[in-house]
Amino acid sequence: MTVLQSFRTVMRRDQVFEFLIPDVPPDLDLTHGVILYLEGISVSFDGFKAIDDLNLYIDDGELRCIIGPNGAGKTTMMDIITGKTMADSGSAWFGQQINLLKMDEPEIAAAGIGRKFQKPTVFEHHSVIENLELAMAGDKRVWKTLNARLNGEQRDRIEEVLTIIDLREHYRNQAGSLSHGQKQWLEIGMLLMQNPKLLLVDEPAAGMTHQEMDRTAELLTSLAGNHSVIVIEHDMDFVRSIAKKVTVLHQGSVLAEGSMDEVQNNQQVIEVYLGE
Repeated sequence: MTVLQSFRTVMRRDQVFEFLIPDVPPDLDLTHGVILYLEGISVSFDGFKAIDDLNLYIDDGELRCIIGPNGAGKTTMMDIITGKTMADSGSAWFGQQINLLKMDEPEIAAAGIGRKFQKPTVFEHHSVIENLELAMAGDKRVWKTLNARLNGEQRDRIEEVLTIIDLREHYRNQAGSLSHGQKQWLEIGMLLMQNPKLLLVDEPAAGMTHQEMDRTAELLTSLAGNHSVIVIEHDMDFVRSIAKKVTVLHQGSVLAEGSMDEVQNNQQVIEVYLGE
């Protein structure tokens, strides 16, 4: 889910904003080294099986690319992980003990899963640093927000995120003045302010210049290790630049999985997706 979803309304400077009020997240048990388990997941819409007995396992600190043709179930899969869509059957676990299928969207976000949609969503009339401040994890009730003062640790975290997303020189600029790629980085930064353990990133390279794509590849690669990152992408050159392991979805289930070379040479993948 985005930092703009499942929020409470607050008035500030004659504008209406919505702010997440995260609960204390449950303990995340990573003793087996796997952060996300999807097993036997299925979901149908009006008789159409969007997800069909899907099994997917993401390791802690891993960067995984998910590819597949339109209608393969990629968006529905992310909807299930973030609580936007309920599965008809199967199980979804975050670590060893957190059952995602028994949680709603705000609870899942508070547990440590952040989602970035393809189109960047930022507060365009506020500066870069204000966007990061507004997205910061913590108590976002009305009076707490209006009277908040950053402490040293919070300032250090904002400085750290500004460096990670390469926007230190633009911290005073209004978000609306940023390029498309910079807005994408800012939204990733807003997610990082929530301290997620798992990031879901949808088509980050769409609409970017080659230079922005290269910087985005560096950014996502740098996040792996401290975070687990799932990237949904159609641009194969971009996938090749970041992927160590690729999962191919087709008709709601895993068609193939492996390195980019293994996937590209898989005859089934060639037939249904790569079109060669």
